[in-house]
Amino acid sequence: MRKVAIYGKGGIGKSTTTQNTVGGLVEMGRNVMVVGCDPKADSTRLLLGGLAQKSVLDTLREEGEDVELDDIRLKGFKTSWCVESGGPEPGVGCAGRGIITSINMLESLGAYEEEQNLDYVFYDVLGDVVCGGFAMPIRDGKAEEIYIVCSGEMMAMYAANNICKGILKYATSGKVRLGGLICNSRNVDNEKEMIAELARKIGTQMIYFVPRDNDVQRAEINRKTVIEWKPDAPQADHYRNLARAIDENKMFVIPKPLEIEELEKLLLDYGLLEVA
Repeated sequence: MRKVAIYGKGGIGKSTTTQNTVGGLVEMGRNVMVVGCDPKADSTRLLLGGLAQKSVLDTLREEGEDVELDDIRLKGFKTSWCVESGGPEPGVGCAGRGIITSINMLESLGAYEEEQNLDYVFYDVLGDVVCGGFAMPIRDGKAEEIYIVCSGEMMAMYAANNICKGILKYATSGKVRLGGLICNSRNVDNEKEMIAELARKIGTQMIYFVPRDNDVQRAEINRKTVIEWKPDAPQADHYRNLARAIDENKMFVIPKPLEIEELEKLLLDYGLLEVA
C-alpha cells in the first residue's frame, strides 16, 4: 500500500486535485482510501456525489468511542473509500487534533490492514505545514510520498518551498520523500517553465502540469469529479495522466529547499517580481 499526502498553500486546489486524481486511479482499478485532513470536512465531496459525510470527530462526539469502521468510512466513486477527520468546534481546540484522532482511530479499526486490499491511502492536508498536527502524516510515517500542489503565483511557490523544509526535517529520520510538484495552473506568465525550474532547483520534478479549465468548476457544481461527470472531456484526460504519472512514479527525493533569496531570484528571472 502506498501512503500519499497532498500538501500546498490554502486555496491552491489540493482537494479538487486530490479527488480528481483519485478518480483517475480508481478508473484504473486501484483501491484508494482518501482521508480528508481539513476541519471543513470537504475533501471527499466530489467522490461521494456531494454527500456531506459525518467526520470522525463528530461521530466520536455524538456516539462515544464505541464506533465501527463503517461509521466513519463511506464508499465513494468506484473503488474509493472516503473518511473526513473533521475538527473541533469553531474557536475551541487545535484543528490538528482531528488528524491525529482520525488516523489513530482508523488504525485501531483495521482500515489499513491487508484484508482491506488498499493500493493507496491519500491524505488531503490543510494548507502549509503550520503545526505538529498538520505535519503528523509526514512526522509519524503515516505518509511516505508527498506531492505539493502549487502554481506560478508567488505565495504558492513560497508555501511549496516551506513545505519542503518540513519534509526535509522529517526525511532524515524517516521514510518520507517528495514525489514531485503538481502545477495546478492559474495561467500565470511562464508558469509551466517556472515550476519546472523550481522543481529542478529543489531536486525534484514537476510530475504534471494541470491546465486551467472551467470544466473543473462545472464538475464541482454537479458534485462530481471531472472523470465521472464528463469522461470524454480533455480535462478528464489530464487527471488520468496525472494519476498515471503518480502510479508510475519512481522519483522520490529528500528536497533541498531554497533560501529566500534564491526563490526571489527565480521569481525575478521569470518576470513575477520587479526590481525597485
